[in-house]
Amino acid sequence: MRERVILYSDLNNFFASVETALHPEYKGKPLIVCGDPEKRLGVVFAKNEEAKSYGIRTAETVYSALKKCPQALRVPTHFSDYNRYSKAVREIYARYTDVIEPLSIDECAMDVTDSVRLFGGGEKIAEEIRAAVKNELGVTVSIGVSFNKIYAKLASELKKPDAVTVISRENYKAKVFPLPVSYLLYVGKSTEEALLKHGIHTIGELARADSALLVGLLGKRGEILKINADGRNDEPVKSESDEIKSIGNSMTLPYDVSDAEQIRRLFYMLAESVVSRLRESGEGKCDTVHITVKDEFLRETSRQKNFLTKSSTV
Repeated sequence: MRERVILYSDLNNFFASVETALHPEYKGKPLIVCGDPEKRLGVVFAKNEEAKSYGIRTAETVYSALKKCPQALRVPTHFSDYNRYSKAVREIYARYTDVIEPLSIDECAMDVTDSVRLFGGGEKIAEEIRAAVKNELGVTVSIGVSFNKIYAKLASELKKPDAVTVISRENYKAKVFPLPVSYLLYVGKSTEEALLKHGIHTIGELARADSALLVGLLGKRGEILKINADGRNDEPVKSESDEIKSIGNSMTLPYDVSDAEQIRRLFYMLAESVVSRLRESGEGKCDTVHITVKDEFLRETSRQKNFLTKSSTV
């Protein structure tokens, strides 16, 4: 069986990058994209590299961001532009494969296994995509290349912005195993603390840990994390259907969130994006709203409301 070649793309500071591409005068200045730039209690949707250097974080209040960087430019959201750029980026991806799984407005997984004979190896394809996105659209993307989705996503995070990183069958132990265990997807703060207490500090130590210990410590999730750490995750890339059956957005946070106000702001950010994409699709309305939250234990909690029935739950 052929080795899979998976790419994971992450558009860098996407909303802020689109704003700068459309307004070159913003280049080189600290910039935050926020819901209402006139209200200091608004929410930061995105920030560029210059603003990030001041410690500004996504989903914090504008008031908090301006305390860190008073001179930051405040720009309102333009979701129609972000959706247009997102679509244009995916059209570039589609030059190389039709197996594309959008995971959010700015992240995608791609299976290019069947494309390497035509276009070259995964790294070559990723470099061509990175260059095309930058030259044609004026935004940058970091792309991870690997033999599974977990490692490809990890690779996309290792070098930013505007970079390609390869985690191969030959180098994964040298490149991945020394990394802190917190770098692995689905390892949140409390999971990290539990692992650290048992002497598991790195991804390599997690990969080599006793399965019984991990299951006793974390339940079934412990074995899943061990599989992911060891590069044995075989989850396929799921192609997006041409027919629009649902419109959504999601994000995976690199840290645990328990503050109710911050959670509200995160939901607000995602909802703004979804509503904009719904309007742009021409539908203008939907039958059902569905919200799913996956915690660090990989447990899903879902709520939905169907506007056509009386038995809906919220």
